[in-house]
Amino acid sequence: MSTTYLIKNVSVVGGTPTDLLLRDGVIADPADAPSDAETVDATGLVALPGLVDLHTHLREPGREDAETVETGTHAAAMGGFTAVHAMANTEPVADTAGVVEQVWRLGREAGYCDVFPVGAVTVGLQGERLAELGAMADSAARVRVFSDDGKCVSDAVLMRRALEYVKAFDGVVAQHAQEPRLTENAQMNEGELSGRLGLAGWPAVAEEAIIARDVLLAEHVGSRLHVCHVSTAGSVELIRWAKGKAAKDGTWDVTAEACPHHLLLTDALAETYDPIYKVNPPLRTAADAEALRAGLADGTIDIVATDHAPHPHEDKDCEWAAAAFGMLGLETALSVVQQTMVDTGLLDWAGVAERMSYAPARIGRISEQHGRPLEVGEPANVVLYDPAASRTVDPAESASLSRNTPYRGMELPGRVVATFLRGRATVLDGKLQ
Repeated sequence: MSTTYLIKNVSVVGGTPTDLLLRDGVIADPADAPSDAETVDATGLVALPGLVDLHTHLREPGREDAETVETGTHAAAMGGFTAVHAMANTEPVADTAGVVEQVWRLGREAGYCDVFPVGAVTVGLQGERLAELGAMADSAARVRVFSDDGKCVSDAVLMRRALEYVKAFDGVVAQHAQEPRLTENAQMNEGELSGRLGLAGWPAVAEEAIIARDVLLAEHVGSRLHVCHVSTAGSVELIRWAKGKAAKDGTWDVTAEACPHHLLLTDALAETYDPIYKVNPPLRTAADAEALRAGLADGTIDIVATDHAPHPHEDKDCEWAAAAFGMLGLETALSVVQQTMVDTGLLDWAGVAERMSYAPARIGRISEQHGRPLEVGEPANVVLYDPAASRTVDPAESASLSRNTPYRGMELPGRVVATFLRGRATVLDGKLQ
């Protein structure tokens, strides 16, 4: 029989302290709390709807040396997430109904958060022909988000066809905006620092050119476009322009995400030559990070997505040029958002709930289950967070199978105290259940 939890004196999305009752998978009236309910003293804690990540790499199938669906969802729960969208660049690629159903079932078996597979746009991520978009949409996994993340759908004709195709089932194409010809052998943000360090530069225009093209394509065919991991000030301005057009004529449907590491970290860290800071797209300048924070605050950037990208030790413990791109993000995302957005006054907790739960659930078309308000009758997907706590990030304590966090040794604010998935505690008192 499932445990009933009475959460006492909690600030729901930053509001006046109140009580929440989690019973039979839903939020119930606390006045009806049974005598045997387990009481959780949440004084000083903030309750948020379970977080939703639109951009997670779980690596399974094929790279279980880096992460599995089970370990990745452990990390998700520890970070306050109750739903993640698993990217398609697995081995084999999630470009068929069979593979996405496998990932979906692994998520159900693990049980720590709901896993929604992202389908590949093109067969094998090769950018040559469309994958089985319709079959993946009709599968048990009910895929609605499609992305070749890790690679750009650089062929404009193919991108147009994908945007047209997903309209049939209200899907969205999530683009990894990177013009490949402009980023051949690129290692870090292009600028004075890359020249001084002798590392091949990754120009901002390589991202911005694809975004400009794709927002126009999406408007032309009347489809939905989501821009992954926006990293430059110019990209923010392009998305702001597209959203301005949308406000006028309603034919533009463009959303975008920023990653925690792009909100906080900058390309200055490349001076260490430590590959832990090597990521795609690269860390940019302080001015870019400031523009991203402003764009997230004013709604130009819709959501925060982690781009959680685990790698085994040997893929990061090597020289910069040979190292894999990517860093962990699930367990630290809420803390980084607190530091960059809440503690700076750019967002309140209601704004965090919008950008880390409500909006990603809407974009991923899972808002019947996740990203729901913390009200009576709604699914009991809840995270309890202590914003007054602080911690020093220790990779050895990570629930992920990998250890490639860029925040090692850093003191970050806040701590996830508990996570509830449909009323069941996946994390309690900061520990996996």
